[in-house]
Amino acid sequence: MKKLLMASLLASACALTWATLLPLSNEAKAKAAEAAAKTAWDGKVDAYKLCKSQDKTAASYFAAAKSAGKETKPPAEAPACADPGAFVYLLSEAAKPIEASGAHSPTTLAISPPSSKRPDADVNPAKKP
Repeated sequence: MKKLLMASLLASACALTWATLLPLSNEAKAKAAEAAAKTAWDGKVDAYKLCKSQDKTAASYFAAAKSAGKETKPPAEAPACADPGAFVYLLSEAAKPIEASGAHSPTTLAISPPSSKRPDADVNPAKKP
């Protein structure tokens, strides 16, 4: 009973510690996104290699069966193997730093200064009660 209690207390302490860790920085998030994209690409490459080896095995089987004089059914139609190509990772718009995103800058050029020489009383007249 004591071991079970100690294990549950230790597990809850680990959960609380894990919850209080600092959030990831933008750079760490970008690296994690790139790693996820690389892993997905690796999966596509593995699927492509598997598809090619299955095609080669099926062709070998049908050739051996034909030379032995065995009757075989025609192979089932399958989609062609899609080569994923080379790994290319492009940064998304969300990963851009704020300076590159243009969110802080106006879209037009400043032609005149933002202030004027008109007094505030002219711009914002006082309301009469």
